[in-house]
Amino acid sequence: MDILLVDDSRTMRMIVQRAIRQAGFRGFTVGEAENGVQALEKLHGEQPKLILSGWNMPEMSGIDFLKQVRAEQNQVPFGFITSEASVGIKDLALSSGAMFVITKPFTPEDVQEALSPILGGG
Repeated sequence: MDILLVDDSRTMRMIVQRAIRQAGFRGFTVGEAENGVQALEKLHGEQPKLILSGWNMPEMSGIDFLKQVRAEQNQVPFGFITSEASVGIKDLALSSGAMFVITKPFTPEDVQEALSPILGGG
């Protein structure tokens, strides 16, 4: 698994996967989880190149998931795709160890700009 995609909406996971392909990132395997709890379980068996997470999810929110990943000393590149657009949310995400926050609605160009430094080309 190259990219772990975490969002409680199956539709949103599909939209994000399509945007990743449209941004030119093909040939990457994508794993999915519906929330931070599921995602942590997947991380115990694999080390993706990137985690893309939603913010608001049941069981464990995206920010709590990020904090748990970092508490386990896992430095995997982590970014959010969220409808939360406030400066406070972005500051909290970045200060907690996220590399970027993509705000919905987003374009393939937004995805390419955020992922290129991590995954190369695109």
